[in-house]
Amino acid sequence: MATAVREALASAQRSAVHLELRDMYTPGDPDFADWRAGISFDPAERWQSWFDLVVATVSRGVRMKRARVVSEPVSEYIRFEYDVTERHNVAAGEEVRWLPRRRAADLALPGADCWLIDEEIVIFNHFDGDGNWNPATGMEVRSDPDTATMVAAAFEAVWERAVPHAAYRPR
Repeated sequence: MATAVREALASAQRSAVHLELRDMYTPGDPDFADWRAGISFDPAERWQSWFDLVVATVSRGVRMKRARVVSEPVSEYIRFEYDVTERHNVAAGEEVRWLPRRRAADLALPGADCWLIDEEIVIFNHFDGDGNWNPATGMEVRSDPDTATMVAAAFEAVWERAVPHAAYRPR
């Protein structure tokens, strides 16, 4: 995870929301490869520093929410994310919801995945067409109020329609 996100979460006081819009991320991810090969692993152990950061953030009273807009039938990568979400994101304290893309067609959404911290700081994550993220060019931090307001409205629109993780079944 990029330093800007870690620093923003460490300083968050009220909220940290993450909007995910892609069906594929980092296709060469070794954890994804292990999952595809049927190798069982504990995501909380493999991603311990992220798990610890979420636990610390939530324990300060920061509400962390993650919304994923997904195509159905879901991609293999989204199935992988779904399979590790309970033991990783939810176990650490994140609230996670899933929105089938067909139910998001009439929503105005940002053009890139993003974090919104305390409804003030937006961190856009830019991926290439294959889902690879370049740490040198992939992150854009914005603090202008218009962008923050737009992202907040988009996230809330998705959140209201999305299905909580415990109730969502990927198709």
